[in-house]
Amino acid sequence: MEAPLALRKAQRIANTLDTAVKIPFIGVRVGLDFLIGLIPVVGDITMLLASLRIVSLGKQLGLPSTHQQRMLRHCLVDFGLGFVPVVGDVVDLFYKANQKNVRIMERWWIETHQSEVQENTQAALAAWQSEFDNTHTNTKTNN
Repeated sequence: MEAPLALRKAQRIANTLDTAVKIPFIGVRVGLDFLIGLIPVVGDITMLLASLRIVSLGKQLGLPSTHQQRMLRHCLVDFGLGFVPVVGDVVDLFYKANQKNVRIMERWWIETHQSEVQENTQAALAAWQSEFDNTHTNTKTNN
């Protein structure tokens, strides 16, 4: 079972915004949210709009409004941090609101589709086990 398109899009956006690049020597991953957020006001507003796209994808996915509200709070906290000079930029390195929002979407989707995910996992495991057994049996008969 493949995750729905809206969830996969949200994951790609969150990765681009929060973790696209690893800073050498420090080992911290940053994305466009941090880099563009360094531009006062305009950068923060631009990144808020990008973050709201993830919330919109959650709505498309059918995410309950309570989850959407939590996601909006993460976006607003991230946005607000951007207005605190220097400290806000440093905190933004670690807050990763977009990743948090995607995790909310992922957890909800898995909980909602748990039986289907388990069925697919069991089917994939059975197929792998069958392939392993066939390969192992063929190896023994060839020796």
